[in-house]
This record gives sequence, C-alpha cells and structure tokens, in this order.
Amino acid sequence: MNEEIQSLYKSNTWTLTELPKDKRPLKCKWIYKKRDGIPRVENARCKARLVVKGFNQKKGIDFNEIFSPVVRHTSIRVLLAFVALFDLELE
Repeated sequence: MNEEIQSLYKSNTWTLTELPKDKRPLKCKWIYKKRDGIPRVENARCKARLVVKGFNQKKGIDFNEIFSPVVRHTSIRVLLAFVALFDLELE
C-alpha cells in the first residue's frame, strides 16, 4: 500500500486537502492482486490499488463525468469492418 501511495504522490495524481464542513468523505477500499513474476527473472509481487466504492458517489456532487480510456481490440476491428463493408468514412 505504501508503494502505491508513493506512486500516486510522485505522479501528482492527487493532492491531500481538507474536507469541507458540509461534505462527507467517500468510502474506499484496497484491492490486492498477486502478480506472478517471470520464472528465474522476476519474483512474484503483490500489487495494491485504492478504489472508491462507486455506489456511494452521486453524479454532480462527487463526479461530473465518466471517462474510461480502455477499449478492446475486437471492438476496433468490428468498427473498422463495418466502415469497410458499408464504404463509410471514419473520422
């Protein structure tokens, strides 16, 4: 956990601030995952990730938009196949 917290501070992901009097803190939890290392090259290690319990958040108060930069390669392939099949233009 300490390694993850230091990484977040180092990358300027967040800044610790005082909680306003009329606001409540969001509940969060640590998620742990064991990463298998490469045999004879790298040891196995544990990873920790701090996540907010999403069901406690309220739109417009705790967040304004949802952004996920993850896309599956198969989704891109399907999209490109439709563009080619129907002779569409993709911007």
